[in-house]
Amino acid sequence: MTEQSTDKIHAVGRRKTSTARVIVRPGSGTWSVNGRTLTDYFPRMLHRKRIEEAFQVTDVEGQFDVVARVRGGGITGQADALRLAVARAIVERDEEARPTLRRGGLLTRDSRKVERKKPGRPKARKRFQFSKR
Repeated sequence: MTEQSTDKIHAVGRRKTSTARVIVRPGSGTWSVNGRTLTDYFPRMLHRKRIEEAFQVTDVEGQFDVVARVRGGGITGQADALRLAVARAIVERDEEARPTLRRGGLLTRDSRKVERKKPGRPKARKRFQFSKR
């Protein structure tokens, strides 16, 4: 791309009902998620590690500032949506990172969603107890 590395890069990631919109620009490695730091927004280390995995795999950790707007769903869904958005932004900046991220499964959109409850049943797949007699 033509001098894309100096500009900011926009990307979107989704998971379940969560949507993450990120702006990645060259910087010192600061994170802002909905106006809060990454540690404040995602207190669990597991979520933070999953989000930062794309930067670690491509060896560009600490070289970019990330500003993210995350909406919908729960914390885990938001973390995975943010992870996908960051990975897509890295690929948009550097196409050579695509095979590495693809191997790590970071560019695959997890399409699983909650199955709806069916009428005449207590849950989506569960049935009421059956009595033969």
